[in-house]
Amino acid sequence: MNTAPPSGNPSQTEENKTEPQAAQEQKIDPWTVTAGPGGVDYDKLVNQFGSQRITPEIISRFEKLTGKPAHPWLRRGYFFSHRELDEVLDLFEAGKPFYLYTGRGPSSDSLHFGHLVPFIFTKYLQDAFNVPLVIQCTDDEKMLWKGFSEEEIAHYTRENVKDIIAIGFDIHKTFIFSDLDYIGHMYRNVVKIQRKVTANQAKGIFGFTDSHNVGQFSFAAIQAAPSFPNSFPHIFGNRTDIKCLIPCAIDQDPYFRMTRDVAPGLGYLKPALIHSKFFPALQGINSKMSASDENSAIFLTDTPEQIKTKVNKHAFSGGRVTVEEHRKLGADLSVDVAYQYLSFFLDDDIELAQIEEGYRTGKLLTGEVKARLVQVLTERVERHQRARASVSNEVVETFMSVRKIAVPGFH
Repeated sequence: MNTAPPSGNPSQTEENKTEPQAAQEQKIDPWTVTAGPGGVDYDKLVNQFGSQRITPEIISRFEKLTGKPAHPWLRRGYFFSHRELDEVLDLFEAGKPFYLYTGRGPSSDSLHFGHLVPFIFTKYLQDAFNVPLVIQCTDDEKMLWKGFSEEEIAHYTRENVKDIIAIGFDIHKTFIFSDLDYIGHMYRNVVKIQRKVTANQAKGIFGFTDSHNVGQFSFAAIQAAPSFPNSFPHIFGNRTDIKCLIPCAIDQDPYFRMTRDVAPGLGYLKPALIHSKFFPALQGINSKMSASDENSAIFLTDTPEQIKTKVNKHAFSGGRVTVEEHRKLGADLSVDVAYQYLSFFLDDDIELAQIEEGYRTGKLLTGEVKARLVQVLTERVERHQRARASVSNEVVETFMSVRKIAVPGFH
């Protein structure tokens, strides 16, 4: 789908910068991630979407203000782009409130490692800033796009919420909600947003055609509404002066470019964003993991044997054809999935640097790197499974109950 509006479309504002369609070699939108042989060109995305790179200066300021070391994914450049993160840091420095918003579209029994990335980072931000968090479960979206029944989507939502809770979010600071259940509380904002976006604009931003159902056209307003604090009157009352920070993968940016375009006309603050790169499928760098293809991803329900088999059989290798050639030329780390997974989930910077140097120069073989990855992923999955086992239905109900979140500084 084309995320850029057509020429002359009134939605082509500073939030929706584009480049000529003929020059685009990659396709990035909320439903599709494809790229050329070299993988996703993130510099092109920053220019195309009109966001800003996260600079060393911003990272240093973050550490100074929060008193926390930067998350490895910040230091390693996996969260790489932003909109108004500097303004959020200004608010934090001044002691003014803001909140976090992220989400999940439930479409399977279990999260996979690609789904973990925004949630792990969001927990880090919540801990660093000590702010409220709202998590939207877009069960309505999956009914509109995937055709799930109400019974199927209710099951997936509950199972996914248990995975999310197991990451360790603070029950006193976090509200998790289902669109199908909560929509009435934010419907006024949904309608206000819908009124500001024409069908032509939706086609330009999201690539919709006349064959898309009307629910798909209107869904963007539902994903936009949590960006505004008065969508949560039980937390923020009627206040509209509290800024929202949204951690997400960059494929979700079209939703929030639209949101930022309409916010001033509604008298609301534009949400700020912090974007991550994609966690690649096991098969390679040209796409992201898919919940519908069990061999494209490591799931949190996988056994140690399943993890080992998937990594050894399906993880695309940047190693050479023969040992002799590999010792001479070394691995191509830019396409090697095992190395890239380690760069996400191996916390030890020194060990990661040793693996990088050894693999790049041919001292380490693909089998050795994959074996270390199997250890890292297995440890994380087993730790997650233990945490998830303690998440009762009563805990789920509490996280998803409409209630006041007691956070210092919010009155």
